[in-house]
Amino acid sequence: MAALIPRSAPMSSYQTINPHTGQSEHTVQLMDAAAVEQRLAAAARAFPAWAARPLAERAALMRQAGEALTRRREDIQRAMTAEMGKLRVEALAEIDKCAQACAYYADHAAEYLQPKEIRTEAQRSYVRYEPIGCVLAVMPWNFPIWQVFRFLAPGLMAGNVALLKHASNVPRCADAIKAVLDEAGFPAGVFDVLHIDNDQAADVLRDPRVVAVTLTGSERAGRSIAGNAGEQLKKSVMELGGSDAFVVLEDADLDKTVAAAVKSRFDNAGQTCIAAKRFIVVAPIADAFVEKFVAAASKRVAGDPQREDVTLAPMARADLRDELHKQVRASVEKGAKVLLGGEPVAGTHAAYPATILDAVGPGMPAYEEELFGPVAAILRVADEAEAVRVANDTTYGLGGSVWTGDAARGERVAQQLECGAAFVNAIVKSDVRLPFGGTKRSGFGRELAEHGIHEFTNVKTVYVA
Repeated sequence: MAALIPRSAPMSSYQTINPHTGQSEHTVQLMDAAAVEQRLAAAARAFPAWAARPLAERAALMRQAGEALTRRREDIQRAMTAEMGKLRVEALAEIDKCAQACAYYADHAAEYLQPKEIRTEAQRSYVRYEPIGCVLAVMPWNFPIWQVFRFLAPGLMAGNVALLKHASNVPRCADAIKAVLDEAGFPAGVFDVLHIDNDQAADVLRDPRVVAVTLTGSERAGRSIAGNAGEQLKKSVMELGGSDAFVVLEDADLDKTVAAAVKSRFDNAGQTCIAAKRFIVVAPIADAFVEKFVAAASKRVAGDPQREDVTLAPMARADLRDELHKQVRASVEKGAKVLLGGEPVAGTHAAYPATILDAVGPGMPAYEEELFGPVAAILRVADEAEAVRVANDTTYGLGGSVWTGDAARGERVAQQLECGAAFVNAIVKSDVRLPFGGTKRSGFGRELAEHGIHEFTNVKTVYVA
């Protein structure tokens, strides 16, 4: 089919800025319409042969991709840290998780894609899972390798091909992913990177050779991309924002709970969709929890993310730091109390300290909005019933956790949380073995596990009378 890219985007470039130093790291030239067309055409050519390729051969290549990630982990880590400020130890862990995902889908795709027999009056009836074509992935900067592989591994194993429009501040990470798949031996056109702007991405999504889109990003981006996909009647999966509740009941082990709270809120500089953001604590233990939380969080040290003794990464961009600070100041003006932090780290480009706000309530940004950075909001409640009500008093529904000495009680409360993932006595995390996604304004569709590999397949009924 002919391309639906009606205009040639003017050639332009953008620079990536090191979040720690403020220095330019990389200059990227945006692709023109001809370069985009070349990659669309290559994907269209590659799809039939890739879809027909035996699953065992696709699995062998996926295992090799995991091995290539491991070989290249030091180089990829340096790109991640330079482009979006991730701590060295966190970057290496992310790369290792991606390698594990490659191995997991290489091992389990055959099971997940096996036709499912359904007993009916027919001689035989069953469901097949067939690939659908080229999927556009619009991915964010906060987990620049993992966000891609958690779609890419199941998507390619299902027999689809993919084009990646990555966040503009992590182009080296995008190119590193392409280099990994090239080294693993994936055929030309099965996966490629598009260095394009948002308008060009909208044009690509309208192209008939692209059949679906997956986005991880903000609610605003989700509205735009999902709206475009809806107009084209194309499948979409949206993983959007979150304001996860961290519910602390009176029988919780406070030392264990506080250690988890600090990790869940301040890892990756708090720039995580499923980070705990609203700490909902029942009155009997609120003072004790807050005292321990402040003491533990104060030990997070900001600085050069390449140093092993630094435990709080800079935020990815200075404008994101400034926007977070506005949310903090607006919350304070409405009555929130700063117990820790609350001012940008002096002498740095994009660092914000570990910050804790107490006395947070309705009408404040810290209560109503997602705080995508190292800021924790304390919401004090009377009891378990009020904790559940406040936890659900949000437009988001990505994840939530419950902390209690009674696992059965925790499970009962977790079942009442309106979110895609509810954890008891553990921080919310993505796990390749479990479906991942949200409800309400946190998006729709699922990634990972069996559910993720089925999202971009044609679930076909075959009926033999």
